[in-house]
Order: sequence, then structure tokens, then C-alpha cells
Amino acid sequence: MNDKTETALSSDPTEVRRQKLAQLRETIGDVYPAHFHRTMTNAELAEKYEGLELDTESGDIVTVAGRVYSSRNSGMFMDIHDASGKIQIFSHKDTTPEAARNLLPMIDLGDIIGVTGAVRRTKRGELTINAHEIVMLTKSLLPMPEKWNGIADIEIRYRKRHLDIMSNEESKLRFQQRSKIVSGIRRFMENDGFMEVETPMLHSVYGGATAEPFKTHHNTLKLDMFLRIAPELFLKRTLVSGLTDKVFEINRNFRNEGVSTRHNPEFTMMECYWAYADYEDIMDLVERLFAELAVKIHGSTEFAYGDKEISFKGPFKRVPMPDAVKEVTGIDFLAIKTDEEARAATKAAGFEIEKDWTWGECLAFIFEEKVEPTLIQPSHVTHFPKDISPFAKEVPGEPRLVERFETYCNTWELGNAFSELNDPEEQRARMVEQLEQAHARGEKAKQLDDEFLDAIDQGMPPAGGLGIGVDRLIMLLTNAPSIRDVILFPARRAKAD
Repeated sequence: MNDKTETALSSDPTEVRRQKLAQLRETIGDVYPAHFHRTMTNAELAEKYEGLELDTESGDIVTVAGRVYSSRNSGMFMDIHDASGKIQIFSHKDTTPEAARNLLPMIDLGDIIGVTGAVRRTKRGELTINAHEIVMLTKSLLPMPEKWNGIADIEIRYRKRHLDIMSNEESKLRFQQRSKIVSGIRRFMENDGFMEVETPMLHSVYGGATAEPFKTHHNTLKLDMFLRIAPELFLKRTLVSGLTDKVFEINRNFRNEGVSTRHNPEFTMMECYWAYADYEDIMDLVERLFAELAVKIHGSTEFAYGDKEISFKGPFKRVPMPDAVKEVTGIDFLAIKTDEEARAATKAAGFEIEKDWTWGECLAFIFEEKVEPTLIQPSHVTHFPKDISPFAKEVPGEPRLVERFETYCNTWELGNAFSELNDPEEQRARMVEQLEQAHARGEKAKQLDDEFLDAIDQGMPPAGGLGIGVDRLIMLLTNAPSIRDVILFPARRAKAD
């Protein structure tokens, strides 16, 4: 690879790489070999030789591999990165054979190479491989993104996540932490005696939550189907079966609704059901889980989100929704007896509402508008209106409220839980009422889930149920400003022509 060959190359960066690829095919043959075996990762190398003294060679020969992130002095010094970290490569005529040195002009940033050589630590303290052999493993045909500033264009970061992670250590760390959090949830639930199951992603009748579904069609069955909006009804049927008293699923849900910094149509949930438990048992479970995950990621239950200091140390604040609304607004919904009075009180507070809103819908609306923005530290808001909670048991002595809580932090809802309704006649009546309301709103596709109701007729034990928005929890634990920052490949609009 002489100077004349290099000067003959095109001035277009991508074309230069293609020309180099053609030359490499002629000189070395296979530029994308199927077989190459490294002896250790870069992180393992750093750990093993942590105590190697300055300006000392270990005497060991190792083989490493990675993507070239920087090159200095015409390739004499290169930094290569694998998923675990970086290592410096040194190629010099005193240690590197001519065949390997001849490859250096053909190596571009972004190429993936393998290196075999001796381990040493330089006078400046840099752990280094003195290259004895260099192998081209993958020629990159596109330039690397700018490493130090990352990708400024948000659209490119989300659409080409591989480039974002390649150039942004913060993004790379966040997705590594996401993996730890999801596996941490799974280990916590298993250690707590829960069995993990998998339930259908395609539903012939959608339910378990109120949301607009994605619709598809099953050709063989000649049946319209829906991507699930929640696995709730199948998980409850698992409790009925007696397979286990504690069941959970970490799943993808799909809701054909809006996109925001906290909402994505495709998202991850952890949903669980615990027989012979109630919503207070679930509160304790949430607090233990959140504390364990914070320690796993931060080494402490205390951590920063933006300019806020968050504490996942239990117990969390617990407050009934009517009390929270009264504390913030002065409106005592428990003293309001009718829907008409509730609507009048809501209008008097300065809000425009629908003419048919119920007492519970007014209470929930005022809560969302006035109380949610005040919930910075983790809090369990309990005693939701029955009007908006068709699957929860009534609070003893207060039939307008149910044993339900949502966990809030940083003003966000992170979890939703009930003492689950298991009275089959009341469950049917509530679901029929919910269906009638949906049809009145024009949601003609919504149907009654007779298979679920049939299972409940068989008898479901009393239980506590919980759904946790995993993506939002990961946002909080990784200091991410948007839900799309924690979803590896979020859906994007089609590119404009």
C-alpha cells in the first residue's frame, strides 16, 4: 500500500472506503472473515493487568478485537473499542511485522479489526497492545459520527440509534442500565416467589385497560385481532387455573395513541397478580422493588433526576385521592353527594368539563390537573373513584371509592394497582357498563370478553394486582429526558421524500 495508491483515491470519503475495500480484496482476500477468536474483552484485559507497572511489558500475548475509534501518527497508535471498553494498539517497526504495518493506511475510523500482541503499560500509564498481527474483520463503508460531541440531531439519534450509541457514551450506558433494570425486575419477582408466564400478544377481544388498540387480521382464522393493550385478563385467568398463586409477565403493550416525552405507542410493562394479597401488600412490594433497583443502578436509594434529588427509601407517602385534592384545592369531594354538585364544584374551580361527567370523573380530573404536578417524591395515591376503576374492590364503608393506588414520582405515574375484583356478578355488571359507555363514545369495536367472565365464574381467589410502566421507571433511574431515550429503536414517522 504505497503513497501513490493513496493519492489515487477519490476525495469522497465513502468512495475512498469502497476503493480501499476493493484493494483489500485484491491483497488479503476475505475482508469480512467468518472466524476470529479473541482471548479476552478489553474490560477483562484492563482488570487482569490493572497492576502492571509503568513502562513494563507483561510478557503475555493476547488477542483482542474492536472498532477503531481513533488513529494517531499514521496509525502507529489506534484506540479500538468493544462493548466493554477501549484498548490502545501500538504498531512500530521494532515490534510489528511489515505485513501488519502495510495494512495501517487501509484502516479507517469505524473499521473493526483484530489484534494479537504483547501487553504493556506505557510511561504515561496507558495499557497498550504491541501489535504483532493485525486482521481486518469488517471494513466500514460509512464515516464514523463525531465521537466527542455525539449526534446533535435528535431525529438522527432516534432513527439511527446505532450511530447514537457509537458516538455517545451516555446513550450506551443508559441502554446497558436498561438491561440491568429489566433483569433486576425479573430476579426480584422470581426471588419473591412469582412465576413468569407469557400470554398472547394478539387478542380477539381487547381489554384490561381503556385505550385505542392497533388492529390486524389473522388470515388463516379469518379473524380481526388486536395487539394487546394489557395482559391483565389472561394473567387473572392464570390465577383461576391454580397454576401459581403469584404470577407476573414482563411484556410489550401497544396503544394506538399519542406520542410524548412520557408516552410511546409500544411500551414495556411488568404486570403481576398475587393471590390472597391486597393493594397494601402490593404497596410494600413496589417499595421493596424500587429500592432494590435504585441500589442496583446507583448504589443507593438516593439519586438525581435532572435538578431533583429523588429518594426510593421506603416507606413512601400514602394519601387517599380525595384527601390529596382537598389539601391542594380545598374542595372536599367526600362532602359532595351528587354528580351535579361535583360538576358545579369543578366548574367553580375554573375548569371546562363534559356535561355528563360523574362525581368520580370530576375528582380524577381535578387530581390530574392540580395534584399530580406536586408529586415529586415517590407517593402512593390511594382510594380512586369506582367510576374509573372497573376491576377494583370497593373501599369498606365508601362505595364510591375502590382499593386502588397509583405510584407517582417526579409528577409521573409509575405504577397502578388494585385489590382485584373477584365477585363474578359485580365484575360482569361493571364490564357491561364500561362497554355501554365505550359504545356511546363511538368505540363500536369494543366487545365483552366472555371467556374472561367465564373464567371468573369458575372462581378467582382474592388478589392484589399491579402494572408498572418499565420505560418510565427506567427514565427516572437513568436520568433520561424522554421515553424515546430509553427505547432502543422507537417508532418514527416515515422520512419525507
